[in-house]
Amino acid sequence: MITHHLRVYPSKEPLAKTDQLAWKFAELATSSAAIDPDAEAMVINRVIDNASVAIASTNRGPVANARSQAIAHPREGGAQVFGMPNSHGFDAEWAAWANGTAVRELDFHDTFLAADYSHPGDNIPPILAVAQQVGARFGTTGKDIVRGVIAAYEVQVNLVKAICLHKHKKDHIAHLCPAQAVGIGSMLKLDADTIYQAVQQALHVSFATRQSRKGEISSWKAYAPAHAGKLAIEAIDRAMRGEKAPSPIYEGEDSVIAYMLDGADGEYDVPVPEPGETQRAIIETYTKEHSAEYQAQALIDLACRMREKIDNFDDIEGITIHTSHHTHYVIGTGANDPQNMDPKASRETLDHSIMYIFAVALQDGGWHHVDSYSPERAGRPDTVALWHKIDTCEDPEWTKRYHSQDANTKAFGGRVEIRFKNGETLVDELAVANAHSLGASPFQRPDYIRKFETLTQGIISDGERARFLEHVQKLASLDTGAFADLNVQVDDTELRYAERDQRGIF
Repeated sequence: MITHHLRVYPSKEPLAKTDQLAWKFAELATSSAAIDPDAEAMVINRVIDNASVAIASTNRGPVANARSQAIAHPREGGAQVFGMPNSHGFDAEWAAWANGTAVRELDFHDTFLAADYSHPGDNIPPILAVAQQVGARFGTTGKDIVRGVIAAYEVQVNLVKAICLHKHKKDHIAHLCPAQAVGIGSMLKLDADTIYQAVQQALHVSFATRQSRKGEISSWKAYAPAHAGKLAIEAIDRAMRGEKAPSPIYEGEDSVIAYMLDGADGEYDVPVPEPGETQRAIIETYTKEHSAEYQAQALIDLACRMREKIDNFDDIEGITIHTSHHTHYVIGTGANDPQNMDPKASRETLDHSIMYIFAVALQDGGWHHVDSYSPERAGRPDTVALWHKIDTCEDPEWTKRYHSQDANTKAFGGRVEIRFKNGETLVDELAVANAHSLGASPFQRPDYIRKFETLTQGIISDGERARFLEHVQKLASLDTGAFADLNVQVDDTELRYAERDQRGIF
């Protein structure tokens, strides 16, 4: 890897195109480096993972509504939409919108946390949608899809390592949208200049405030990465027609660093693969075993372990979770969001309350993607009482480990102190989730398949489940006529809004 030093360039100080970060990403996208076998295998894992959570959420309100909007944009030979028959095509940007929302809705797919946070699996829906719509025209193969996904992960992961958006209250899709543009451009084997323009356009239009993840969190949390995917497809299309974008988008005097991030004196060091270097960032990412914010994964596992040593929850005086700055201030009591302690809060809000999550996991000894968030579960008096006894605090050591660049010391968990009314305490800690690559039971292909089978049980047929799993595991060898089969179909009698309706404008 090389380190690309990023700073603001006043207009009087020219910056060559080839020295801009967007150009470095375009070079990355056009690299002919060999595909790492482990990275290729992980792409397949993540396509399975995305399908798992998308089908499990297929009839939830935001997903059903996103699908209904896509259905209003049919296209012969277009892209597929999760749940719909493979024979039905839709405009790629709207398929990406519907599928991206389905993937994100349950907050249950992959994650990468560093200077900022991300869900790199959000790159996959727009890449697949474009492959399904124009793959034949561009001679796209399954191997090209793999290469595009790997390139998208490379960009997003390296941006997340270097640039904190959360510090400036910007939503993390600002790192996602340019990565999606890179992935699509790489898959279609576009030239570097076209990808360079698309990356700049994608970044320019994708900055949004972090209010979507603050206070009473709405369904926009699920829509946001899907919106980025839609914008990325449009940016690529525009660039392919010869149009230019604001430039230099990161380094300009009135651009992203200067006015969205650290200001005129802001400087960042972004890791970028050397020319010809194999891209492996996807290997550094990790999926979720539990449907909750990633910082909650290890703490859910820890709650289940500590539960075995508690006889009576009424004996608990208080619980303190000692954890990282990010966990304390985003999903802990440091966020100062009263909604995080409200039994009537939305599912999206409860997902961002480690106090609620730890209380339920401690009582139940497990976590369920639906039942653990139900109004009945959140409103249980004994749960509310326990939940309100929990607080968090930042521990500098856990913050240091959270930001560590050493995979062996990097940690997302914490140390929990449970105080009992008789004066006794129970203390335990866990650095990484069980499913993490360094955890007690790291996820492998059989685990991804089991997750798919579990989450789709009762929603799709056994035959459809077997068909998809057989097809997706041959991804790298697929030809252009087989990409529709990467969709997962649900019996249309079971789908909400499976036909075009008149509720909106479209």
